[in-house]
Amino acid sequence: MSGNIELLSATLAGAKAEDRAALIAYLPAGFPSVDGGIEAVKAVVAGGADVVEVGLPHSDPVLDGPVIQTADDIALRGGVKIADVMRTVREAYEATGVPILVMTYWNPIDRYGIERFTSELAEAGGAGCILPDLPVQESSVWREHADKHGLATVFVVAPSSKDERLATITAAGSGFVYAASLMGVTGTRESVGEQAQDLVRRTRATTGIPVCVGLGVSNAEQAAEVAAFADAVIVGSAFVKRMLDAPDEESGLVAVRSLAGELAEGVRKR
Repeated sequence: MSGNIELLSATLAGAKAEDRAALIAYLPAGFPSVDGGIEAVKAVVAGGADVVEVGLPHSDPVLDGPVIQTADDIALRGGVKIADVMRTVREAYEATGVPILVMTYWNPIDRYGIERFTSELAEAGGAGCILPDLPVQESSVWREHADKHGLATVFVVAPSSKDERLATITAAGSGFVYAASLMGVTGTRESVGEQAQDLVRRTRATTGIPVCVGLGVSNAEQAAEVAAFADAVIVGSAFVKRMLDAPDEESGLVAVRSLAGELAEGVRKR
């Protein structure tokens, strides 16, 4: 079975045709439980998310800030496995029909096996992977398997990336480019800043695939600000915080659906 990279591309192109940015939501698998995580994905899509990133909880994060680390710790203590991540992708995709990607660090894939991981992700209906710590120059074997299975390979670029480096990264990636709006880890910020706009401009000069901005967006106003210059707005910590702050799981689902609705309105006010 082939993965859903074409669905991802069509979804982002569809948002562009509507003269708006897409909304990409991030949620960790296994949080607050495996079943609860699946319901959370359904909730953000019901609220208006166009694409969802499912995080593979990892004990040694590089990009994740304290909010997502807390959720990952809950998931890991609950015994979440890669099989649960695949189940989350499968059931979320079957229920919503939107592109579902996995965001993961390289070590879990390396230990699980590249062919096993890519074939299972494609079979589950996944659209691809975001790989924040896989060096592009060491990614050829991964990309070979991802391409074979119809999966996008999304790399992360940062404000510190030089133009030559941006060109190397975007030439190797597919689906979209994840532009980190600032230097640092994930988390909500008071301002997303001008760095992100400059990074998008420089990245677009090297590629024709969509450039999507994440790190720091937490409300409709910030979403609208980023939507003015990016192809999609990526929101993670704000969703996870709503779940963490909720008194119970049902309240958390209502909260993330509501936030998705606010953000979906924001990306339409570019």
